[in-house]
Amino acid sequence: MAIIASNRPQTGLAALYSGFRDWLARGTEAYIRQQSRRAEIEILRAKSDAELARMGLTRDRIVQYVFSDRIWF
Repeated sequence: MAIIASNRPQTGLAALYSGFRDWLARGTEAYIRQQSRRAEIEILRAKSDAELARMGLTRDRIVQYVFSDRIWF
């Protein structure tokens, strides 16, 4: 059995496209990570019902509260 390796370095447009695709993927991932509000939701879920009540919240409205600047309920 023969094994053929075709791991040639990319050149020209292929290298340019590959670099652009990697740059775009890193940027998109960073944006999504920055926009994530999971940490804020977890902090609010850890609060007691009395603490939430002082904030004017109930447990079933935490997600709406966190995303209130993006989604209008």
